[in-house]
Amino acid sequence: MSYVGRFLLILALVLWLGGIVFFSFVVAPSLFSLLASPTLAGNVVNHSLEALHYMGLACGVVFLAATFLTELRSVRALRGLICLMLLCTVVSQFGVIPQMHRIRQAVGGSVELLPAQDAGRAAFDHLHQLSVALEATTLLAGLGLIGIISREHRS
Repeated sequence: MSYVGRFLLILALVLWLGGIVFFSFVVAPSLFSLLASPTLAGNVVNHSLEALHYMGLACGVVFLAATFLTELRSVRALRGLICLMLLCTVVSQFGVIPQMHRIRQAVGGSVELLPAQDAGRAAFDHLHQLSVALEATTLLAGLGLIGIISREHRS
């Protein structure tokens, strides 16, 4: 494996996965526990998640390009997993999050104040669960990539 290609593979994964872990386990929970308004916390989380997604898309493209710079025994598996990560991120950023934003706007901004049986609340909660599942899939696929890369031998 060329040094530059291997470096780019690892750097892209470190940045993307580190961002997901930090966002999911530190940023989002902290905002919802520290800010007085769930709506304000949601707005900051939404803005942060958008930045994380664009960073992830850039990292995914760098990773994919790096697979063409190195000789890899498991190149198909690596490309397949990175494409899955990119797909999950695209679906979340351009499919799920805009729908969540529209629901927030339709109900006046604060979904959390709606009763649990409200259709808007139910739709928002479903989309939130989908968003979490997409982010978890991205993280797990990234961990799979680390596993595969760690088994690659230098040539």
